[in-house]
Amino acid sequence: MTATPSTSAELDAARLLLSRMGISPQDLLTAPVERSTIPTFNEYIPIVSAAVTDGTRRVYASYWNRILDHWGDRRLDEPTPSQIRQLVEHVKVNVVARRNARGGHSAGGHLIAALRCLYRHAEDDELISPTVNPAKKVAKPRRLPSTRRAVADTPSWPRSTRLNRHGFEAASVLRKMVVIM
Repeated sequence: MTATPSTSAELDAARLLLSRMGISPQDLLTAPVERSTIPTFNEYIPIVSAAVTDGTRRVYASYWNRILDHWGDRRLDEPTPSQIRQLVEHVKVNVVARRNARGGHSAGGHLIAALRCLYRHAEDDELISPTVNPAKKVAKPRRLPSTRRAVADTPSWPRSTRLNRHGFEAASVLRKMVVIM
C-alpha cells in the first residue's frame, strides 16, 4: 500500500468517524493491537497430520505436501475459493499418468477433500469461522462413470481348445477318459 498525502476533507472525515466511534487518535497509537494468530500451512498441516488416523494421513499426505509446496508460507485464512480451484487445476494437469488415468479427475477431488479435512480441523480449533471456510465453497468434481465391465459368461475361445491346469485340452482328456471306461 502506498501512502498518499491526505486532504483536509479526508482528515476531517477520519476525525468525525473516530469521534462517533468514541476513539481518540491517541488511542490508536497507544492501544495494543490484538491480532489472531492464524498459523501458516507449514505450521498447521503437521498438527492436523498428527491428529488424524493413519489411513487418513496415508490418503491425504501427498496432497498436503502439494499444498505445502504452493502455499506453505501463507496463512490458512488467505486462500480464496478461486485460488483453490486454480490449485486443483494445477494438480490435475501435473498428475502422474498411469495406465488407468482419467485426466487427474480423482486427484482434484482428493485435493479438495484434503483441504476440507484441514479446514474442518481449523474450524474445530476456532482458527477460522465456518462461514469463511474457502474449501466448503469449492464443489468437488462429480465422479466419472466406472470403466470396469463385467466378465463375459461365455468363453472367448472355442470350448474344444480350452486347456486344463495341466496344459492339456479339456475336451481331448474327456474323450480319452470315456474311451478307457
